[in-house]
Amino acid sequence: MRGWDDLYPLPVPPYWVPGAAVGILSLHFIQKLLFPYFWADLRYLLKVVTYGARMEMYRLQGRVVTVLDKFVKLAEKQPHKPFLVYEGTVHTYRDVDRRSNRIAQVFLQHEALKEGDTVALLMGNEPDFIHVWFGLAKLGCVVAFLNFNVRFRSLLHCVSSCEPKILVVGADLLGTLEEILPKLQKDVSVWIMAKDSTFPNVHTLLDKIEVASEDPVPVNRCSANTLKSAVLYIFTSGTTGLPKAAVISHLQVLKGAAGLWAFGATSEDIIYITLPLYHSAASLLGIGGCIQLGATCVLKKKFSASQFWNDCRKYNVTVIQYIGELCRYLCNQPVEGEKNHKVRLAVGNGVRNDVWREFLDRFGAIKICEFYGATEGNICFMNHTGKIGSVGRTNFLYKLFFPFDLIKYDFQKDEPIRNKHGWCEKVKKGEAGLLISRVNAKNPFFGYAGNKRHTEKKLLCEVFKKGDLYFNTGDLMVQDHDNFLYFWDRIGDTFRWKGENVATTEVSDVIAMLDFIQEANVYGVSVPDHEGKAGMASLILKHNASLDLEQMYKQVVTYLPSYACPLFLRVQEKMEMTGTFKQQKFQLVDEGFNPSTITDPLYFLDNSKKAYVLLTKELHEMILSGKMKL
Repeated sequence: MRGWDDLYPLPVPPYWVPGAAVGILSLHFIQKLLFPYFWADLRYLLKVVTYGARMEMYRLQGRVVTVLDKFVKLAEKQPHKPFLVYEGTVHTYRDVDRRSNRIAQVFLQHEALKEGDTVALLMGNEPDFIHVWFGLAKLGCVVAFLNFNVRFRSLLHCVSSCEPKILVVGADLLGTLEEILPKLQKDVSVWIMAKDSTFPNVHTLLDKIEVASEDPVPVNRCSANTLKSAVLYIFTSGTTGLPKAAVISHLQVLKGAAGLWAFGATSEDIIYITLPLYHSAASLLGIGGCIQLGATCVLKKKFSASQFWNDCRKYNVTVIQYIGELCRYLCNQPVEGEKNHKVRLAVGNGVRNDVWREFLDRFGAIKICEFYGATEGNICFMNHTGKIGSVGRTNFLYKLFFPFDLIKYDFQKDEPIRNKHGWCEKVKKGEAGLLISRVNAKNPFFGYAGNKRHTEKKLLCEVFKKGDLYFNTGDLMVQDHDNFLYFWDRIGDTFRWKGENVATTEVSDVIAMLDFIQEANVYGVSVPDHEGKAGMASLILKHNASLDLEQMYKQVVTYLPSYACPLFLRVQEKMEMTGTFKQQKFQLVDEGFNPSTITDPLYFLDNSKKAYVLLTKELHEMILSGKMKL
């Protein structure tokens, strides 16, 4: 009797199949061993190339498609889909489009605005921030986002530097307007988001919006001729001095808007924005990203750690934006059912390694999408692999599209190191170096409004060869042997605290206004378990003058944003200077604020007492242990 195999013989594969299978498995093993990030890198690069090819296709067709154009198309395509959710109220794509049309019509009738004119916007997080922004953009205006934390002299500087025809002020910022109005340039027309005004020569907007037409303005008013034309001014403290107006082009807005998409967000996502809209992270990545996706965003007036997860559950949020401090605040909240949510992506920058790990442990399987990018910069890194602590990853192909280098830096001279031939030198892997990015037609640097000198200071010439040009980010980075990049520190006269850049020159100028201060040297010091660096001021008193702590407190809280007020004061007899007559900061930074090792008088800004108090050893211990809230 014949067996089953005789009746139905099994097919014998060709002789080469087993060998091929072994070869494929071997290649897979080698790839995993030697190139573990190959497929993740390839997927990310394909997204970058796809997006770039799409923009290039538009250019070849003679079309300039902006983020605003995309929004208007979406308002036609999905008019009833929620675009903004604010304090429980839903604003659809059509709602936002029509209200922004009304605002455009108001300014078209009441102001002689030309294409390219600048309008400054001083508003908090609210739907009308976006309505005004879009309405003015539809008139072809450049909109300058003013930081509502900035006060008096610094705010006047910001307004004058962008030379606006109009200043639009939110209803909750009329107190700030009252401070600057007497010294505001007379040729700036002021409008407030109210129906009536007690200020002389100040126009009201809300009453005029109610009776304005919803019809779109003529399309030729908002049509961009080139992606390289300016559309926004976003203020950044940069590396020195007062805030500077970074010129943001249509090209940069498009790149920023692609961020959420590149990290894997879709049109079905609901994005939660708690960061201030004057920041590029909220406006370009957040609002612009929603438009790129055709998604919905939940806008919060102000970040609240206690309400954060309740809001996420209430609105079915799936994507959140963060800065490092925000994540730490959430981790410091009492444990209460944090994994009961639908959040899958967290996009932002500046989260510390330990906070990153704790965040994942506390709040579940959320993909942390860390990125790096300066508001005015021409380089961006995105951590598409989820490597804890890294801001992104590079490889040969990425550097072809976005050429950059890390170069040696002299911390004492505060400048890049050049060899005997005058060229800069690259650092080795694992060493900290200054991040510079090549400026070319594909990756331009647009500079700062109204200040050619500041623009030139951000550029490095003759770096590796004659005629080359690089953007100086002012940031120190480290590239490891697996080509992951890590943020190391900032150079120059800036440090970060509470997620904001603090320009030491601005703080010094405010302190120096006091009649008992001879000189102030401001710098940042590290505080355990806190992101960034806390502000500290070394003070030289005038001859026969004494330190008035009450007046000092009143001065800094009146003229500085809360995050810029120095937490520590140090009174010295003599100011140490460098060989080039600059204030010496490095030794002061190293010495920190320890009263056990510093003999100079030290003081601490105690917010609970609303005063500067003597920094004792006991108080120092409370700060280090986290018992004293900063």
